[in-house]
Amino acid sequence: MQVLVDSSVWSLALRRANARGNPEIPLVQPSQAVEILRDLIGDGRAVMIGAIRQEVLSGIKQAEQFKRLQQALAGFEDIALLRSDYELAAEFFNTCRGKGIQGSTIDFLICAAASARELPILSTDQDFIRFAKHLPIKLLAIR
Repeated sequence: MQVLVDSSVWSLALRRANARGNPEIPLVQPSQAVEILRDLIGDGRAVMIGAIRQEVLSGIKQAEQFKRLQQALAGFEDIALLRSDYELAAEFFNTCRGKGIQGSTIDFLICAAASARELPILSTDQDFIRFAKHLPIKLLAIR
């Protein structure tokens, strides 16, 4: 089964790899979430949505580093989103807002895409734990 990997995990993995100065951006062992991501990549099960790709690529100052990261991410599938995904994201936003829970538009789009496809989400963002109490999403447990 595929797993929708949030930008928090991609960024952690890629930031750690870059901190070690490796231009090929391999995934190292800095955390359990990164280990899980490495396993998902090895099995061909890591997927993202375009908004996650945008978040990961945003804020990179050097064009060369941006290109390397863009190429490194090129092999990962983007889930094609439908109008119904955006509508479900808005519904999820409204549900959580009604419960006093705040979240970003992208976070709710991630929840909607994952829920509609029955995919678990891998994230280090604690907001998803709060969302899961009120939304039909599954989180991949980080050991």
